Amino acid sequence: MWLLLARAPPADVPYWPGRRWLAAVDALAWPLLWVLVFSHAPTPVGVAGPFVAATAVLCTLGRLRRALWANHRYRFTTWRWGRIVAGLLLLGVVQKLMLSA
Repeated sequence: MWLLLARAPPADVPYWPGRRWLAAVDALAWPLLWVLVFSHAPTPVGVAGPFVAATAVLCTLGRLRRALWANHRYRFTTWRWGRIVAGLLLLGVVQKLMLSA
C-alpha cells in the first residue's frame, strides 16, 4: 500500500537589496566547487568527472534561473551548509578544550 503525504510549499523568503546578485553568485559557486573538486582528484575518476561536470551545468542553469527570476523561492546553499560546518567546528573546539583541560 502506498501512502502519499503532501507537504505545504515553504513560504517565500524576504527580499532585500542585493539579494538577487548574491543569490546568483551562490548559485554559480557551489556547482563550480564540485567540478573543481572532481577535476583535482588525486586519482583518475574516469567517466564520473564528465558526468559530474554535465550534472553541475544542468544544476547551475536551474539554480541561476531561480536565483535571478524567482528570487523569492531561492534558498542560499552557503547558509544551509555554513551552519552545519560552523556547528561541527564549534563541536571540535569544545572537544579540544575538554581534552586540553
